[in-house]
Amino acid sequence: MAKRLFGTDGIRGVAGQSPLDPATVTALGIALGTDLKHHAPDLPVLIGMDTRESGPAIAAQLAEGLAQSGVHTEFAGVVTTPGVAWLTRTGAFSAGVMISASHNPFQDNGIKIFSRTGYKLPDAEEHEIEEEIFRLLPEVKPHAAPESLKANFNSRPYLDFLLSTLSVPLKGLRVVLDCGNGAASALAPALFREAGAQVTVIFNEPNGRNINLDCGALHVEHLRQRVLETGADAGIAFDGDADRAMLIAPDGRLVDGDAAMLIAAKRLSLDGHLTGNLLVSTVMSNLGLEKALAANGIEMLRTPVGDKYVLEEMLRRNAALGGEQSGHMIFRDFATTGDGMLTGLKILEACVRENKALDQLAAEMVVFPQLLVNIRVAQRKPLDQLPQVVSLIRECETALQGSGRVLVRFSGTEPLARVMVEGPDTATVEIWAHRIADAIRTELA
Repeated sequence: MAKRLFGTDGIRGVAGQSPLDPATVTALGIALGTDLKHHAPDLPVLIGMDTRESGPAIAAQLAEGLAQSGVHTEFAGVVTTPGVAWLTRTGAFSAGVMISASHNPFQDNGIKIFSRTGYKLPDAEEHEIEEEIFRLLPEVKPHAAPESLKANFNSRPYLDFLLSTLSVPLKGLRVVLDCGNGAASALAPALFREAGAQVTVIFNEPNGRNINLDCGALHVEHLRQRVLETGADAGIAFDGDADRAMLIAPDGRLVDGDAAMLIAAKRLSLDGHLTGNLLVSTVMSNLGLEKALAANGIEMLRTPVGDKYVLEEMLRRNAALGGEQSGHMIFRDFATTGDGMLTGLKILEACVRENKALDQLAAEMVVFPQLLVNIRVAQRKPLDQLPQVVSLIRECETALQGSGRVLVRFSGTEPLARVMVEGPDTATVEIWAHRIADAIRTELA
């Protein structure tokens, strides 16, 4: 049976509205606590959050539900999603919970749950928790207030761990950090300074409502401008919960997740740490990445979109590195989830070790023109029930003659259909992407 609350990245929605209304969040706490009693009955749950104004209320409601099921909580306050995952698996916790909607605007929020091993819950366990939530909802009466939860757990060990992953200091590198007014706002500047870099920081003054607002990993225009103005060696932009990173090279070039994966994969391969000379990415990664990796003797496997699916394939194939074009990267020797700050450290480490600028390291990847069009939809239907769309997809694939790709899918976290077309030239890509998008609007908008 399909899940009704959990998507590809936890539960997400508008704060205060179902499924993030007080009753449902409290019921989730009770259901999660009941589930954890079967796995680790005497251990607390660690809760962290990003900088959204709705975070404290959701955290308090969740803690109230956990308390009703007899589970104690510890609160880390503002911390990154990968920070919660690392602190959970290295500490004495039964689970970790992150309150965040990642790159979404401040009105949205979400709940991501990690098992005591630092991995996201399996689908079957999420389904069981969902069923318990719906059973509990008619009786739940939440009372928690945001101020009832006080930070009582230090996240400093997480920064010390990140520093320990470096084989060389970043001494002499000039770096601009765009913290997206999110979870990295206090952590990232301290981390990169302690790593030896000269740091300039922008968008690190969160007010509860400015998270991801024209800044961060999805909006790198200001970061590019600051890198060019200051002559920095690199710029790094984080999203709201800092589980992803986008980089800017000294010449202003965007180094996205694909280019970063190429740099990291080559470095790991040279060090003998890229197990099986294999990289796991998604169907969204550019064909240029696949070709550049092949030229270096590295195989690339594709999964559906979502770091959850990337990680599943990494575990199945014992792969050391995986990620997404969007900037999620999983260094499995160090982490169980995407970590933007770790990504930034490892890419800059490659620059130092190879004594090359970031744009030089990224230059090997020749990017095939690619366009992603998002269409807001009122409903989701299987593609085979949209004959006009299916017909256009087939026409596009025939026209590309094996020199490109077309991908149509529904977002797992937003009411969007996404059309991606990749091909030999920009004009061809734009024509087909917009034709397919228009057909979807006609049938579903």
